[in-house]
Formats: sequence, structure tokens, C-alpha cells
Amino acid sequence: MKLKKRKIKHAAIFLLCWFALLVLLVDGILKFQTLVDYIGSYALTETALLLLVILPTVAVYIFTKERGQ
Repeated sequence: MKLKKRKIKHAAIFLLCWFALLVLLVDGILKFQTLVDYIGSYALTETALLLLVILPTVAVYIFTKERGQ
């Protein structure tokens, strides 16, 4: 699978915006320790938050259309 510059650019922009939003939400509004207390595990909370950033970014890369196709 050949990587396409346009698809990478769109996925990178999405990654930065989504990551910034989640950092604001988790650190500013919800408080990370509250999430850890609610879920019960620090590692599980970290894994869930990482997946909330990585999976949508991969989806944006996959579903971004190339020009000329």
C-alpha cells in the first residue's frame, strides 16, 4: 500500500485537532483522575484515550479520497 501525501496531510490535520480537543476535554473539563476513578484502571484509561485518537485518525486516512480517482 503506497502512502499518499494528500491523505497523510488530511489525517495529520485531523490528528492534531482531535488530539487538542481531547486534551482540553480530559485535562481541563473532565479531569483525568476522575476518569481513572470512574474506569478503575490507569492503564485502561490511557489505552482508551489513545485508541480514541488513533482509530479515528486511521479512519480519516482510509476514507480520504484521492484526486483523480
